[in-house]
Amino acid sequence: MAESRTMREKILTEAEKLLWKFGVKSVTMDDIARQVGISKKTIYQHFVDKDDIVLQVMRTHLERDQNEMNCMATESADPIHELLRMSEMMRKKNHEVNPSTLIDIQRHYPKAWTVFLDFKEKHIITSIRLNLQTGIEQGLYRTDLDLEVMARLRIESIQLGFDDRVFPNALTNMLAIQEQLLHHFIRGILTEKGFVLYNQYNQTTV
Repeated sequence: MAESRTMREKILTEAEKLLWKFGVKSVTMDDIARQVGISKKTIYQHFVDKDDIVLQVMRTHLERDQNEMNCMATESADPIHELLRMSEMMRKKNHEVNPSTLIDIQRHYPKAWTVFLDFKEKHIITSIRLNLQTGIEQGLYRTDLDLEVMARLRIESIQLGFDDRVFPNALTNMLAIQEQLLHHFIRGILTEKGFVLYNQYNQTTV
């Protein structure tokens, strides 16, 4: 039983590397089998099909993201620091992620996309909303912000940055896009007190 669980985890780990690097649509079951060093028959002993693998990869990936988000919320000095640290986390991950991955999932893997949407609604938007509320209470963010609107604006802008129909890969890169969108968002919500802190962070490593 333990051996079976270990093989399942290994398949998911290696599949995730391929899916994030090359995009979900271009990776085949043969590619995953070669990456793991097993036969496709062995993969089918653990997963129904590629859709099942994509679904399970999405679940494990989001679980890790949730743990990292919880740590950042606890360990960050203030809400601005938290947003900038989240940007740093994305920066470290983005070199391993094909920009088409999220779009591929949205267009072709409805079950995995539903899991992402549920995570976005229950965790990401809630986290951003809490960040905004705390920032207002600390005098760092403007008091006239609509928390629901701004939280959804932030998460949708992140997704927009992955859409190659809006930002063709040939024009720029995903990291540069996400950085521009983040800093545009932050500057729009800051008070004068918040700008002082924000500028200090930009002069140092967050």
